[in-house]
Amino acid sequence: MKRTVLASATAIATLATSGAVLAQDGPTIGVSWSNFQEERWKTDEAAIKEALDAAGATYISADAQASAAKQLTDIEALITQGADALIILAMDKDAIGPAIQAADDNGIPVVGYDRLIEDERAFYITFDNKGVGRIIAETVTEAQPEGNFAIIKGDPGDPNALFLLEGMMEVIGDDVEAGTINIACESFTDGWQPNNAQQNMEQCLTQTGNEIDAVLAENDGMAGGVIAALSDQGMEGLPVGGQDGDLAALNRVARGTQTVSVWKNSNELGKRAAEIAVSLAEGTAMSDVEGAEQWSGGEKGVEMSAIFLEPTPITQDNLNEVIDAGHISQEQACEGAEAGVAACEG
Repeated sequence: MKRTVLASATAIATLATSGAVLAQDGPTIGVSWSNFQEERWKTDEAAIKEALDAAGATYISADAQASAAKQLTDIEALITQGADALIILAMDKDAIGPAIQAADDNGIPVVGYDRLIEDERAFYITFDNKGVGRIIAETVTEAQPEGNFAIIKGDPGDPNALFLLEGMMEVIGDDVEAGTINIACESFTDGWQPNNAQQNMEQCLTQTGNEIDAVLAENDGMAGGVIAALSDQGMEGLPVGGQDGDLAALNRVARGTQTVSVWKNSNELGKRAAEIAVSLAEGTAMSDVEGAEQWSGGEKGVEMSAIFLEPTPITQDNLNEVIDAGHISQEQACEGAEAGVAACEG
């Protein structure tokens, strides 16, 4: 395989692998994480590593630590280390372009993981993010069908933030036009960070004099920041939606401080991504990957091979699903739970 990208010793030194890398007979799969500090990626990584191990493939990885520039250097290092395919969780949809070109120059296939890399040279695997946005809005509006809403969006460099918003607006758009729902605050959140989301929510509460009736947050970490801001104002218990199935969020669902966490089974996503990466490394064409569809729903309309997995909304009514799946223990989910949560009884 042709290798034209050379990483510096410094770049290689920044390569951060989680756990020992064991050489095996199959291909080497390099995984570039945008911000491995976020809780949910630990679950994804475990699923990826397990699937690669089952396929006899080798896992190497790097953590960009929320830096788009570092991610480019990381990917150079992964290529130099001998990656036969790359799984990339992009920090920035536009800044990632040179890395895709470098992979292509070296004949290395790319799997865009969970976040869109709008390039026909990248296979896209994610959950139906517009569907996730719809679920968040549907569940929250079922609890609070009218009033002043805040929308706490994700990072402006991540296409998922807009996909989620589009899904939300498909649900509440007519009510917004009719005046039943008023979007009192709407803000992007740098890095999807909970502390930034908390600041956004605090500003929203200040601007509106605490006149907020519900919050649509685009992930669970940010929902936690939102709920902290609400709690500081004695407003804990307002309908708040999020997604990812974070353990803390599932406990908040049981406690009644978060209405819904849309669970995107990271075990399934990681497993499928690893299997696809191995298949591509072994020469399978992207369009021939089992379950792939042709999709062009991105901002630029680029036609790509893609797979969209189905998310599951978790509320107090079906909290048992994540417990039964082994995603969270009953003890973790149910600490401090409200009375009447069936999954926490017995």
